[in-house]
Amino acid sequence: MRRYELTVIFPVEEDQHTAGRQQLLNDLAANGVEIEKTDETGDRDLAYEIKKRKRGKYVLLTVKSDPSKIAILDRVFKLNANLLKYLFVRMEE
Repeated sequence: MRRYELTVIFPVEEDQHTAGRQQLLNDLAANGVEIEKTDETGDRDLAYEIKKRKRGKYVLLTVKSDPSKIAILDRVFKLNANLLKYLFVRMEE
C-alpha cells in the first residue's frame, strides 16, 4: 500500500459540501482506502472558474491505498457532481 495526498475542492454551499464529502468518504471506504489524516483548509478563491464557481472549500487528505484502486477512484470521483476538482499525489516513503 502506498501513501497519497488527496486534495479535494468542494462547492462552498453547505448542503453540497456535506453531500460531496459523505459520498467521497463512502467511495474511499468501498475501495479499501485507509484515511490517515484529514485537514480542512477552508474556503478560498479559485485561480479560475470551475463549473461557474469562483470559490471552493479545500480538504487535504492523507490516505493509504493500493495503486490499482487510484484509477478506479478517479473514475468514481468524476461521477460525483459535488466535487469541483480533486488530485491524487503520491508521497515519497
